[in-house]
Amino acid sequence: MKCKILHESRNTMRVRLLQKRMTLAQADILDYYFRSQKGITDVKVFDRTCDVIVKYTCSRNELIQKFAKFDYTEQNAALVPEHTGRELSRIYEEKLTSLILRQICRRTVIPEPVRILLTIGNSLKYILEGLKAILKGRLEVCVLDAAAVTAAILQGDYDTAGSVMFLLNIGDILDEWTHRKSVDDLARTMSLGIEHVWLKTEQNEILVPVNQIQKDDSIIVRMGSVIPFDGVVISGDASVNQSSMTGESAPVHKYEGSAVYAGTVIEEGECLIRVEKVSGAGKYDRIVQMIESSEKLKSQAEDKASHLADKLVPYSFAGTILVYLLTGNLTKALSVLMVDFSCALKLAMPVSVLSAMRECSQRGITVKGGKFLEAVSEADTIVFDKTGTLTYASPKVSDIITFGGRDENEMLRLAACLEEHFPHSVANAVVRAAAERGLLHEECHSKPEYIIAHGIASCVGDKRVLIGSYHFIFEDEGCYVPLGEEEKICSITRDNSRLYLAIADELAAVICIEDPLRKEAPDVIQKLRQQGFAHIVMMTGDSKHTARSIAETVGINEFYSEVLPEEKAGYIWQAHEQGRKVIMIGDGINDSPALSEADAGIAISTGAAIAREIADITISADDLYALTELKYLSDALMKRIYSNYRFIIGFNSLLLFLGISGILPPATSAFLHNTSTLAVGMKSMTNLK
Repeated sequence: MKCKILHESRNTMRVRLLQKRMTLAQADILDYYFRSQKGITDVKVFDRTCDVIVKYTCSRNELIQKFAKFDYTEQNAALVPEHTGRELSRIYEEKLTSLILRQICRRTVIPEPVRILLTIGNSLKYILEGLKAILKGRLEVCVLDAAAVTAAILQGDYDTAGSVMFLLNIGDILDEWTHRKSVDDLARTMSLGIEHVWLKTEQNEILVPVNQIQKDDSIIVRMGSVIPFDGVVISGDASVNQSSMTGESAPVHKYEGSAVYAGTVIEEGECLIRVEKVSGAGKYDRIVQMIESSEKLKSQAEDKASHLADKLVPYSFAGTILVYLLTGNLTKALSVLMVDFSCALKLAMPVSVLSAMRECSQRGITVKGGKFLEAVSEADTIVFDKTGTLTYASPKVSDIITFGGRDENEMLRLAACLEEHFPHSVANAVVRAAAERGLLHEECHSKPEYIIAHGIASCVGDKRVLIGSYHFIFEDEGCYVPLGEEEKICSITRDNSRLYLAIADELAAVICIEDPLRKEAPDVIQKLRQQGFAHIVMMTGDSKHTARSIAETVGINEFYSEVLPEEKAGYIWQAHEQGRKVIMIGDGINDSPALSEADAGIAISTGAAIAREIADITISADDLYALTELKYLSDALMKRIYSNYRFIIGFNSLLLFLGISGILPPATSAFLHNTSTLAVGMKSMTNLK
């Protein structure tokens, strides 16, 4: 691409592309092309002037080469997500510019008689909205607006009426723009994160990249997995959690002929699905709808502010009447109408929450609603699962001990064949170990069955195959160790987690999983304690020996071992009975009941899909410092909400006093009120940290 360097300073360059015009789509391609390049720290594209400002850490020559190689090919276009926000911003920029130009034209070009007629005509919209609210028995902000405009017109002050409507229009556009942008920014962060899917062919099942799936392909989705596309069930039965898309709290039974939606999760059963939409069309719109309509967005503080805003409208209206009756001065009475608390309260609080959620997403934290940030801020108890949470999300197979003379590679191959259907950090370790040894594991078993918190059962030929915990293999299923090999199982180190594989009720192999502690875990636990968590608890299905070792290393005093899923949820229920607020962190299917019971359930991004679906918050698997970030941002959000509340009440009260005193005319009161509202809204959009 031909371009010209306009200006450059240290690690920053402004370049103009030599083309006549740039479309919004081209601007997005250029933007995301540079964001995908190594050595680029920030990019700003100005489509109107065909300019781009790039901040970089690579060499100057490398940057110039990147410009030279750039073009608008499909390869680069594929880097652009379905929604970028550029078009949304342009829509509101044009609305605002058009409104300002019309106002300037009206005040400088249009004759006064025509201007008066236009003012009266434009006022009808506000008057009708006010009358509709009154007829419904509600005193809302629109009634205040209608009364202010009507009173100014009746007084013959058409300039004031026109100015008031102009300011109200600007306020409406900026309020809507602020809210839509916040929702759009958040919605674009809520991706499914699915990379592979099981494709059903005539011969068998194949695990393929999700981008290879075509319309009308048949895919298999099993318990605990996300449905990646919109489609129709061909066969099978399943209970599907689709609360993220439809708001339904209870799982929905799906059977042959039922429609299923991208982003929902199978809680029980499995389905063969015919894909109808491969592009994810409609997913973004459903997420936006969920964000805007879900009560999850409203924290108690936000909800309180919203209700207070509604309650203050009648008092503002009564104050106007009272001032007029006491002073007989319509101008002073209008000054009261020009100032209402509800606009700022209703804008600043939701925008603060949406902005905090966006900032969380920028730090690898996805939050489904404001009330969960409030819960994190207020929580005094935090419960950790161990595997994949306090330990790394990518454990490794350290050893394979076989029994009955079986081949080590064959046992690993069989274990991987079973575990790949139900992804979890330990299951992923088995599958990865098989891949590292170059072991192919084509389907050789019947339909696998997952027993939560225990293991997997299936059949190979006429033999039943089991893989799971010691409790599952020996106590529940009654399997036995081959004669003469009892000492072998006793000699296995207790420092690692273990998976037991049994064939036809006989122990076939023990797979030792090295589950190393996250290096940052002790420091994170200490910081969380400093941030106000009085109770830090670890709960795991592992042995007491392993649990004690981990707890002592990270600095956790209260731990529970060999617990079942319902026991984790039971602990949280008991904590609630004691008046404590609890958050839970986990990553597996067996953590789901506890995640659901907690005031805020937090899932690890690499964990089971159903855990991410049920959880209220998802954090990156990179490190646990995301938890301390989450706590900081939650506390900062609550401080901002209460700070906004105090400023709005104080500043607008001052405007009321100045208006009633006759110091400020109505138009000035309206201007300062709207300006302060927008200032608070814009401040609420800034990062907390």
